[in-house]
Amino acid sequence: MKKIRKALVCVLALLAAAFPASCSADTKQEPVQTLKVGVAAYRKDDTFISTLCGYLESAAKKLEKQKKVKIALNFADGQSNQSLQNDQVERFLARDYSAVCVNLVDRTAAAYIIDKAKKAGVPVVFFNREPVEEDLHIWSGAYYVGADAVLSGRIQGQIVAEAYRRDPARVDRNRDGKIQYAMLEGEQGHQDSLLRTEYSIKYLTEAGIRVQKLASDTANWQRAQGTAKMTQWLREYGGRLEVVLCNNDDMALGAIDAIKSSGETPKKSPLVVGVDGTKPGLEAVRSGSMLGTALNDAKRQADAIMELTYAVGNGQKAPPSLHFQQGNSIYIPYQKITRENVAQFQQGG
Repeated sequence: MKKIRKALVCVLALLAAAFPASCSADTKQEPVQTLKVGVAAYRKDDTFISTLCGYLESAAKKLEKQKKVKIALNFADGQSNQSLQNDQVERFLARDYSAVCVNLVDRTAAAYIIDKAKKAGVPVVFFNREPVEEDLHIWSGAYYVGADAVLSGRIQGQIVAEAYRRDPARVDRNRDGKIQYAMLEGEQGHQDSLLRTEYSIKYLTEAGIRVQKLASDTANWQRAQGTAKMTQWLREYGGRLEVVLCNNDDMALGAIDAIKSSGETPKKSPLVVGVDGTKPGLEAVRSGSMLGTALNDAKRQADAIMELTYAVGNGQKAPPSLHFQQGNSIYIPYQKITRENVAQFQQGG
């Protein structure tokens, strides 16, 4: 009997060595594939771009869990220098990255990057700063994810028009039947800046509201420059200035900083409107220091960028959930934010 037991134990031991536990065999995985993605930002200290890059990291982690792959994002800061950004993209291409995502310093430089990416056979996804349309036609492996700047301008105009209809005396403080305004523009010649500037005013005039421009100048998307310009205008125009339209929230916040420093009471100060819906911008809308903003949905853009990048970086077709317009472009809609609905956006709605 003892001999039988010993024999049985030996057999079981041999079987255990030859065939590991079934649960181990079932859960054994292949080595994790790594998708290397280079992300070149025009300037990482830009509030909106910094937020979007954060969402890109979150979107990549979400995809890693869904697809059971490793996604390695490598960020590069272009520091508002296109030559530097070109070098950064070329380094990504030389190091066998699966795909590159580019937030252009200069939208007219896309052709150079597309040509390099095409030669390397690496798909390129531009984001936030839209290349010249003809450049995207150079190669089928070039894509764009962003938003329609025309809509953001129209939303700004709508915010002012609604405030005017609700309380004409608050907007037209001198009651001359016209809105005296100033425009803080992003960059000279930048497409988003040009379109937001044009269509915010176009919406107002189409709504039958008379306007008079007192001043306009570029503040390069930056809060400090917005403060400097606004300080100058307050000295020059004083109480005549009724509305300040800003191409982004950072410049709008800069204008608000100048207004607060001037000691002007809220009811006598110009109304300020922004674009982007950044966290500081939303807080300014909630507090009433900013009349409203147009949400540039960084989270939805980041999700679309990563979903597209994952597909094309693996040599796959873009998923049908991504809705392309004008060829290889995806546009995420802007949304109007005022004090009435800002809470839902602050809560992540």
